[in-house]
Amino acid sequence: MSSLQENIRNHRRRTGMSQEQLAEEAGLSVGVVRKVEQGGNVQVETLHMLARALGTTTSSLFATESPEPVRPNAGDGPKLMALRRALMPPIGLSEVLTETGQAPDLAAIWRDIDDSHSLYHADRYDSVAKKLPAILRSAEAAVVLAEDEEARRRATILRASSFLLAGKYLTQVRRYDMAYHALSQGIRDARETGQTLIAATGVVGMGWLLLRQDRFDEAERLATVTASEVEPRISGASQGELAVWGELLQRVASAAMRNNRPDVAKEARRMTATAASALNVEHVNFREHWTTFGPVTAEAKAIEDLSLIGDARGVLRRADEGPVGAKALKRFGRPSANNWDRHRLDVARAHSKLGSHQDAMDELNAIHRTSPEWLKHQSMARYIMDDILSRRKRTLTADMRDMAAHLGVTG
Repeated sequence: MSSLQENIRNHRRRTGMSQEQLAEEAGLSVGVVRKVEQGGNVQVETLHMLARALGTTTSSLFATESPEPVRPNAGDGPKLMALRRALMPPIGLSEVLTETGQAPDLAAIWRDIDDSHSLYHADRYDSVAKKLPAILRSAEAAVVLAEDEEARRRATILRASSFLLAGKYLTQVRRYDMAYHALSQGIRDARETGQTLIAATGVVGMGWLLLRQDRFDEAERLATVTASEVEPRISGASQGELAVWGELLQRVASAAMRNNRPDVAKEARRMTATAASALNVEHVNFREHWTTFGPVTAEAKAIEDLSLIGDARGVLRRADEGPVGAKALKRFGRPSANNWDRHRLDVARAHSKLGSHQDAMDELNAIHRTSPEWLKHQSMARYIMDDILSRRKRTLTADMRDMAAHLGVTG
């Protein structure tokens, strides 16, 4: 086993660089490099920069040592208990999974799933958390109480979608073990019923989860293999098929970019643009795929790559032009709130890096007005706020103090 600091130190020594030379190549201060090699806390963004300078993948720098002991008070407490019970009930040698009676109405459950997707994308996470336990229990009951094979197949397809909804919500609120369980179950249900598109949507979600856990190698390979398996013939593809394929390619690009594999990322972004161009609209159908996908989303994610490599000026040059410009939004339609807000966080970060703190705050405040709950869960928002607090020389404005409080950042 080796620690993060040992991995970085060993890579640096193999290249023959001093700490000062590594700092210069990575665009970091010598103090940051020393801090990392002494075991200090480090952001994954800093690891990307070090990996590029060292000519290796980001994953190769990660520690393989034993984790720190879990704090006694860690966990969700009562907050997600109802959802945890519905998602992961006790399993024994024999059990009654549901009360006897008539199978639930599938159409009613589908309406609840659709409503919950709308609530999720409207930033109403508490409402989603309240609805999910009943959806999961009803979906399970529908499978158990199905009267024949066809009824069971239709119920299992519905259960797959209920699991994927739970996985989407749980990944967003960073409950990763629960999210993995939900996504795995959803993918299995979809595969077993021959619903390739739904299963591939689950893989898109799994790729997002792996990215959130910094498992870049696995995320890239999973998305690459699945994208190859579902690649459609462009001329005859449905919008859902193009959207799922495009989303998978975006996962390939995002994982490769974060893992210092820019050539792979560039090719994946090129293919993503092909899928988006074939759609020529921001397609929305949450039963078919994970989120909106189209030209605007594809461009926003390409701009995210510039943010990842620290090209703040490049981000700002493209931030309001082309497919993400005002005219294009009217033509193609708007992306999902999550994807658009993530794009504007990249813009805020670029402003912050260039010292335009009020411009960064304007972006954060705009997101806060529409998506306050989403913003709370974004580590990048906290990094931006930390940067503003540490670098601003003048007295903080009222909106800066309010934003810091909302994000739980102390300066």
